[in-house]
Amino acid sequence: MTAPLPLIHPILLAGGSGTRLWPLSRQSYPKQFSKLMGEESLFQASARRLSGPGFAPPTVLTGEDFRFIVVEQLAAIEQAPQRILIEPQERNTAPAIAAATQLLAAEDPQALMLVAPSDHMIPDVDAFTRTLRAAAPRALAGDLVTFGILPEHPETGYGYLELAPGADARADSPQPLARFVEKPDAARAAQMLAAGHFLWNAGIFLFTAVTMAEAFRQHAPDILPGIDAALAGAEPDLGFTRLAAAPWGALPDISIDYAIMEKSANLAVMPYASGWSDLGGWEAVWAEEGPDASGTVCTGAAHAIDCTDTLLRSESAGLELVGIGLDDIVAVAMADAVLVARKSDSQRVKEAVALLKERKAKQATQFPRDHRPWGWFESLVIGTRFQVKRIVVNPGASLSLQSHHHRSEHWIVVEGTARVTVDDTVQLVSENQSIYVPLGAVHRMENPGKLPMVLIEVQTGSYLGEDDIIRYEDVYARS
Repeated sequence: MTAPLPLIHPILLAGGSGTRLWPLSRQSYPKQFSKLMGEESLFQASARRLSGPGFAPPTVLTGEDFRFIVVEQLAAIEQAPQRILIEPQERNTAPAIAAATQLLAAEDPQALMLVAPSDHMIPDVDAFTRTLRAAAPRALAGDLVTFGILPEHPETGYGYLELAPGADARADSPQPLARFVEKPDAARAAQMLAAGHFLWNAGIFLFTAVTMAEAFRQHAPDILPGIDAALAGAEPDLGFTRLAAAPWGALPDISIDYAIMEKSANLAVMPYASGWSDLGGWEAVWAEEGPDASGTVCTGAAHAIDCTDTLLRSESAGLELVGIGLDDIVAVAMADAVLVARKSDSQRVKEAVALLKERKAKQATQFPRDHRPWGWFESLVIGTRFQVKRIVVNPGASLSLQSHHHRSEHWIVVEGTARVTVDDTVQLVSENQSIYVPLGAVHRMENPGKLPMVLIEVQTGSYLGEDDIIRYEDVYARS
């Protein structure tokens, strides 16, 4: 009788802040947390895919700005992580994987680790789980198993994996790997597709903790002292593990491919052919959304008239987007920014972000909704000496006890009930009621109810920036 496989420990990488899906994906709220496809974010779909029988709770690596988003999105799908590691700075995949490896190796050297980005789309969960199980024996035997996607077209946006002579790109078991191949130009991508022994590099890896720990000792020993120092100096913080900033900041910015995989001899590749996308650009989103007979995809309040091979997407309920006579076009409309490009040029979106950064436009990096540990807010109107916001406070959540040097605030509750503190007065403010917070008053807002509380805030004053906050108490331990 075959012995059951050990638990797979998912390592979810959720710290990236890519811009190829701007304006929906921005530095303050990147694509893994957005609902690009369906009612769940890519991060939630990834966590759900790697859960259930055979999986341990996930270890999540993310950044300071995203830690509460991770907790909130996991809670929304009723999942609890094994741990959440906070990376003080982005340092690419090798340091992140090394930190998770060292932690798990100390607990169980034979722990079977699955490293996966949290922004990929894999529709057939059962097929993917079967593929993981088929790859597990090789990982348990001491190989570093990478996953390769059977290519569907000559893609220039992915790295490739070249199979060794005699290997089968359609096999249902791990195959020998010859080498990693950098992202090709169009001609080379077409040649590799025709050759039949190349796979897309999915950036997904399966190995035991002891195998990867030994790989770091052999191929990237300079990384380990900094990793060990960052772990030794890590501090618990509201359920998170905050890695020590100084040693982490001194680590190299290097991918696991460069640091380990391209130097290792104990490699195998597991082919996968049941549907996968890293949604690395709007053209990929267009393809995965399922274009109609004319090649057109409309999402949200978007409409097409005589359009072909076009993606029209409105991300604002009150913004109607209409395309007429378009061909090979991507148009993505949000409340504060609109992208219009040829679909074939959608990989150039990073140029738009660079242009906006140069002009110091906040749209380059800041999402219209500012997500906080207690909920979110968005600016509706901004004037010279006033600003109107919509604020949504989660059930049981509380803003910090704070004051402002330069502004006063008027709060009008439109949904739910708020418990409001203004200096020494605490009172409940219900729907259609309002309260005034004078300049300099020490105040706090809480949602004592079981449903989200929504209010409209009108700020008036000489300066309305988010840095005009003096915090006295904060349940989320923000400075």
